Parts: sequence; structure tokens; C-alpha cells
Amino acid sequence: MANTFLAAKGVNVGNSLRDDDLDPAKAIVGLARARGVALHLPVDAVVSISFNADGEAHTVPIDAVGSEMILDIGPRPRRRTPARSRARRRSSSRTMGVYEKPAYQRGTRVVGEAIAEATSRGAVSVVGGGDAAAAAHALGFADRMTHVSTGGGATLEFLEGKVLPGVAALSRDP
Repeated sequence: MANTFLAAKGVNVGNSLRDDDLDPAKAIVGLARARGVALHLPVDAVVSISFNADGEAHTVPIDAVGSEMILDIGPRPRRRTPARSRARRRSSSRTMGVYEKPAYQRGTRVVGEAIAEATSRGAVSVVGGGDAAAAAHALGFADRMTHVSTGGGATLEFLEGKVLPGVAALSRDP
């Protein structure tokens, strides 16, 4: 997701995965700017020449990706993770990188651990989405979250206050 927003802001993300249609991301960037809302995007990243070239992984400033692929957030975003704020509620619906590969899982681990730490101090944490839930389990912090769900879209709709069709059906009198 960050790759799409970076590209929408004119940053060269090389061969990184991103949405082809940048118009929705550009609209969100413009709306955030107009409302004075900070949009936190990586300032450096772990990159490689390809998904399978783990041994080639290295960190570069976000404006120096060149023709490589962004596969994880770099150390600078990890240090300033919003999960370390005083917010009482946290949610995560994405991984920070390709968590399945050790060379690219550090960002997801650092952010997940920070959310788990906040949960231990009383914050409510919700991890929603198949990849985010799988990463929470694989990296060992799922049991320290308030709620983990594989339903990413449904989790986001629930957090928006929408009534979920399955919940509505179960709530009806027979």
C-alpha cells in the first residue's frame, strides 16, 4: 500500500508492487494535505533486485530505489512507528514487508511487537486481514493482540461502524 502512495506522490518505486491506477491514492494524498493530516510513508526501505534475491537485500533512502523492489520498510520508519504513540486503539490490516522471508520481515515484526507492547499497557489492538493475521501468528505476537481476524475488509468495515451482513443475519430473530 505504501508503494502506491509513494508512487502517487511522484516517488520512483522501481519494480515494486503497486496499484496501476494511482488516481485514488492521489486523491487521498490531496485530501490529507488539504486537511493538514500527516500521511506517514517510509523514508527508507529494504530493497532487492527481485523477490527471490534475499542475499541482495539492502537498505536505501526512499528516493534511491532505482529499478529494485521495495520489500520491507527500512530502519527509520521502524523507529518512529505510530504503534509507540499513546493511542488507546490500534489496528493493522497489512504487513510492512514480505514477512514470509527473513530478509524482509523485520518491519512487520517491529510494528507488531510495538502494538503487542501497547496492548499489554491496556490499548485495544485489532489485526485484520489474511496476511496480517498470518504474520501475527508466524512472528509470534498474535496471542498478545486483543483480536486477530483473517477478514481484513470486514474488520475495516466493522471499525467504520458498518453493520456486517453475517452479524446482522445472526442478530435477527428466527
